Amino acid sequence: MAVYSSPALWSTASLLSSPPPRLCFTRRTLRPSSAFSSPPLPSNARGKAFPGDAVLDTKESPLVVCFGEMLIDFVPTTNGLSLAEAPAFKKAAGGAPANVAVGIARLGGSSAFIGKVGEDEFGYMLADILKENNVNNEGMRFDPGARTALAFVTLRSDGEREFMFYRNPSADMLLQEAELDFDLIRKAKILHYGSISLITEPCKSAHIAAAKAAKEAGVVLSYDPNLRLPLWPSAKSAREGILSIWETADIIKVSEEEISFLTEGEDPFDETVVRKLYHPNLNLLLVTEGPDGCRYYTKEFSGRVKGMKVDAVDTTGAGDAFVAGILSQLAVDLSLIQNEDKLRDALLFANACGALTVTERGAIPALPTREAVLDVMFKSVA
Repeated sequence: MAVYSSPALWSTASLLSSPPPRLCFTRRTLRPSSAFSSPPLPSNARGKAFPGDAVLDTKESPLVVCFGEMLIDFVPTTNGLSLAEAPAFKKAAGGAPANVAVGIARLGGSSAFIGKVGEDEFGYMLADILKENNVNNEGMRFDPGARTALAFVTLRSDGEREFMFYRNPSADMLLQEAELDFDLIRKAKILHYGSISLITEPCKSAHIAAAKAAKEAGVVLSYDPNLRLPLWPSAKSAREGILSIWETADIIKVSEEEISFLTEGEDPFDETVVRKLYHPNLNLLLVTEGPDGCRYYTKEFSGRVKGMKVDAVDTTGAGDAFVAGILSQLAVDLSLIQNEDKLRDALLFANACGALTVTERGAIPALPTREAVLDVMFKSVA
């Protein structure tokens, strides 16, 4: 399979030296956040050997900046029904990069979000939610001419999702390079992003400029394509768009379905197929398999870490919780990638994050705390 690259990938950095605009709004005052400290291990776990013993303390974690979309998910209160049949919907904050930012903060880490929402009630609500969850929202921008994006998410009886998006265009699509907070980006240990921000201009150019600035500052680039095919003009454009920045990432997380899509139908369980996606500059490739756990690939080793079986209520945000789990650990110690035993422990923690998230409705409301994750890890081996 050919891996696409863009020869003009970094051609939009003309405003790197310009200070980002500071947009001030007085319509609502964001509530101040309280100091956050990482909770201790469950008392019944002390002195015992269990998988959580190897989980790194994220209390003094370096910054992870998440770039991309934040929106409102409307999730049916009853599973297994179409949008037309659903009697009611639960409103929940969402958007993969924002989910990851909140997930990291819930786990005790340090995170920030860069993106754009509408200068509307939903936009202010989302800014509040970030602040309340100890996420730095200084890089958030508000658009007076476009609405905050909405997504109606249908849940099948097995908890899997189908999407209907309202973004024509939504504010997240209109983020401009000149609105980026480059100082915040350069302070990061890791910059995390998806592919939805690559679909249209001007956000595509802003995405590329942010990644270029991060790369030049020595920031680790983390990429979760988070395929949402209905948002792209075609399957071909989605495949090419996702792969256009593939070779710049240091860490990539994909699902089984995304491997099949990117390789045009090849078997995602075939090791040779997966290795086609491992580019020379990549340090860690992660393949998530839902309740079955995940696979990991580095230059030196590869393997599988089992998942946790739970009763799935809503799988929205499970992959983002997994990403938050592993990035919260890598931000503390990137050398985990060179130590297979430590990497496996970190991935077990990430799997537990994903498992806990599917037991509640909505993405951000369901993201777990570090204490909850360690507790479920202890109970799984008790």
